[in-house]
Amino acid sequence: MKVYSMYILLLSMCVALVTTSCKEEKQVIKQVEVPFTKEGELSLLKKGTDSLIQRLDIELATSQTERDLGLMYRNELKDHQGMLFVFPNSAPRSFYMRNTYIPLDIIFLDENSTIISIQKDAKPMDESSLPSNGSAQYVLEINAGLSKKWNLEVGDTIDFFAL
Repeated sequence: MKVYSMYILLLSMCVALVTTSCKEEKQVIKQVEVPFTKEGELSLLKKGTDSLIQRLDIELATSQTERDLGLMYRNELKDHQGMLFVFPNSAPRSFYMRNTYIPLDIIFLDENSTIISIQKDAKPMDESSLPSNGSAQYVLEINAGLSKKWNLEVGDTIDFFAL
């Protein structure tokens, strides 16, 4: 009788496991679009003259969680928008495009807000390392091609403020 009871218990546990497993497989996970949230404004300035190249609305990534997420899972970024990553110190940086659906230009800036290097046309979903050419405290991400269109170059600067 004990063997029969153990068999029934084991069988009911298997049925419960299969039922639970089937229910989980039928769940549909819906990805939520992450909207752009204007948190500040940024001006790109030409080296030597400080003339305005372009003004952008920016989203700020100041915490580790925000910096880790970046522009992942976004379907669009308008040409007048960007994300500014703010780090607590200046150090060599490296970015990648994991779970990033839009092509980007990644602009590395030093502690004086001066462009030190630009990674142009970063490919969506590419996990290759995209390093800075030196120590960076700020990183600006904009749509791919804009750094060329705006003729951005090493030595240009930014000025920004949070809202």
